[in-house]
Amino acid sequence: MPYVTVKMLEGRTEDQKRALVEKVSEAVSETTGAPIENVTVFIEDLKKSNYGTKGKLFSDQ
Repeated sequence: MPYVTVKMLEGRTEDQKRALVEKVSEAVSETTGAPIENVTVFIEDLKKSNYGTKGKLFSDQ
C-alpha cells in the first residue's frame, strides 16, 4: 500500500489538488503495480510565512 506525501506552498485550488492526486495515484499505480485504490496521497499545504529561501520568507516575495 503506497503512501505519497506532497509538500507544497499554499495557494493551489481544490481542482488543482484533485488533479494532482489523480495523476500521482496513476503514476504510482503504473510504476509499482499497486492497485490505484491502494494508493494514498497526502497533501501538506505549507504556509508561505513559515518557509523561506535566499534569506527571505516566501510570504515576502
